[in-house]
Amino acid sequence: MSVHYQIRRVTVPEIRAHKGREPVVCLTCYHAHTARLLDSHVDLMLVGDSLGMVMHGLENTLGVTLDMMITHGKAVMRGSERALVVVDMPFGSYEESPEIAFRNAARVIQETGCTAVKLEGGTRMAQTVKYLTQRGIPVMGHIGLTPQGINVAGGFKTVGRTQEEWLQIEADAQALAEAGAFAIVLEGMAEPLAAKITRDIAIPTIGIGASATCDGQVLVMEDMLGLSPNPPKFVREYASLGPAIETAVKAYAADVRSRAFPGVENVYPMKKAQ
Repeated sequence: MSVHYQIRRVTVPEIRAHKGREPVVCLTCYHAHTARLLDSHVDLMLVGDSLGMVMHGLENTLGVTLDMMITHGKAVMRGSERALVVVDMPFGSYEESPEIAFRNAARVIQETGCTAVKLEGGTRMAQTVKYLTQRGIPVMGHIGLTPQGINVAGGFKTVGRTQEEWLQIEADAQALAEAGAFAIVLEGMAEPLAAKITRDIAIPTIGIGASATCDGQVLVMEDMLGLSPNPPKFVREYASLGPAIETAVKAYAADVRSRAFPGVENVYPMKKAQ
């Protein structure tokens, strides 16, 4: 008699319980193949709107649509079994009102099967976060450098370099925690401020270009694999797959052009006539 073990996904309460304990391991993921590779090693996979740049060649995240997020979210869910999957809410899909945010977030949950959504903004989005969480949609917050707000900010800039900025950013973190967010991404944030927010709020902080003392870390997978031509300065490249892929493609092209590439007749030899 065989015994079948059902793999259970990481839950929102389990991520929240990481606070002050073992760091949360998180990477972005956009397709099924890499989801299978990541699944047993990370706690959380983020289907980030960074897919606009990484997968679709856009200049920033502002052109990403809800349909794009749902398509990639479905793929990641198909390729994973264990990690908690969070899907980004793209620009324009949640800012107008809590009701519209709920409608779009519910569609993401229903069509992808993911567990939670992520949205950008602090105190201005606290009412929306509360509205969603009270209606059964777990929310991860995102403050600091918010890519969807680059036109207002004037580009990608580190926040919290001066103490004058701290008060509002700390208020943003506290407002999201009180509204019911289960974790908050701190991006592009000066280390002393990120460390202070991590100490002061009751939910995990997930750093990206922020403090090593955050309760977890997230990177864009293509950045840490060496697939991005211009990764952020804070990224440690754990592999150099970009040059390796180019070398392999050059070798393949050379084989094809020199006719050294195995043809069908070598792989599937014809049978000799009887």
